[in-house]
Amino acid sequence: MAGGSDNPGNRTVVVSAPGKVLLAGGYIVLDRKHTGLVFGLSARIHVLAQEIHTSAGVHLREIVVQSPQFLNATWKYGYHLAENGGGIKVTQLQSGTPVDQNHFVETTLSYVLSYISQVDKTRAAHGFEPASLLVLADNDYYSKPKEPTTTTTTTSSSNQTSPHPRFLHFGTTLRDAHKTGLGSSAAIVTALTASLLAHYLPPHLFDLSTPAGRRALHNLAQVAHCAAQGKVGSGFDVASAVYGSSVYRRFSPALLAALPGPGEDGFAEKLVGLVDGEGWDCEVRKEGVGLPEGVAVRMCDVDCGTQTVSMVKKVHAWREGNAEVAAGVYEQLQGKVDELTEVLGEGRVGEIGRVMKPFRELMRTMGRECGAPIEPDSQEEMLDALEGVEGVLGSVVPGAGGYDAAAVVMRDDEETEKRVKAFLREWSKEHEIQVRLMGVRGETEGARMEDPSEFKLWTQ
Repeated sequence: MAGGSDNPGNRTVVVSAPGKVLLAGGYIVLDRKHTGLVFGLSARIHVLAQEIHTSAGVHLREIVVQSPQFLNATWKYGYHLAENGGGIKVTQLQSGTPVDQNHFVETTLSYVLSYISQVDKTRAAHGFEPASLLVLADNDYYSKPKEPTTTTTTTSSSNQTSPHPRFLHFGTTLRDAHKTGLGSSAAIVTALTASLLAHYLPPHLFDLSTPAGRRALHNLAQVAHCAAQGKVGSGFDVASAVYGSSVYRRFSPALLAALPGPGEDGFAEKLVGLVDGEGWDCEVRKEGVGLPEGVAVRMCDVDCGTQTVSMVKKVHAWREGNAEVAAGVYEQLQGKVDELTEVLGEGRVGEIGRVMKPFRELMRTMGRECGAPIEPDSQEEMLDALEGVEGVLGSVVPGAGGYDAAAVVMRDDEETEKRVKAFLREWSKEHEIQVRLMGVRGETEGARMEDPSEFKLWTQ
């Protein structure tokens, strides 16, 4: 692995984390009594971390985060050690061009740098060298722009513009981009966390290839992600970003209740105690989770996102007011999670549709009861018709439902793909909406180190 300096704790690294699809277990995965079946996706968020080289006598104390696929997407942060064990406080620096605040990036930096300053006493004594973090998202995380263009970036070393078709420029700001619902925030937080750990810590303190390294990454990314989104979610998306496909049972929300915020007294020590301690009680089971040979999970982009939070509130309100009925529905849904996991893992292809159909019916029933469009009428109509296409085995509006990308379990062959694409083209034309089969597909691997030489267009 290339190094930005002679210090093994300042390496040039690239880490990628996958997106997710919660194929079964939407809403019930928020309850520790229940589990969800989540698949990692081939669409990944990549973060390239490298040292910023300065001229002799010039000293910078900043971290620069760039997302060159979007307009005005450069964030600069200063950082300092807070008093009384408060960890590292991060502050966005003002520049000439107005830039929206990126709360996920800023929060992740505060938590990860605070963790590093506590576990590496050498780092705590000498501080953090300035670093550049480049975020590159595979194209399927966002609905394609009307006129796709390749990303161009000017490298400081060669001052040349270099296109890369894998990472389109979306011609918009990050705020205005249309997400496809693949879990970009969890993948970004996970990849940022891993890249900072791998860049600043020597391998004996963090190694992503080890169980201990993955555990530290998972726990730290969960804490940072919950803080950034302002609530304690189930965490299945971060777990998938770290571990890939699995059956997931959430951690107890009370784990995070006693943790102070960055800058508050004792934050850094308590953060390390939480991340490295034995209290984490989530379960991530990879054994028996997989897809039959010749079968793929594919995603259909419907190009209009859903406000997941408002739907979750409606489901919670319905559950509180109808406890007995809701408990029965949740138990039925859990049965389908278990059955689908078994059918897929054991390669029983002929039974996939039989299991997925009633799962959709249960989710629609719950949506009607609570007034949330978990499987909207338009999605129901499209998926019912799509399931009639030869080679399509089953479908679902995954996770919390709504208008995010739909998941299709289908034969993994060229003829089935052609038939599905033809169906979606005709459907889009007839219904005047934009629906497409995305290139992304389910895969089992989680976060991983990438070869920096493959990203030489962006290395300094």
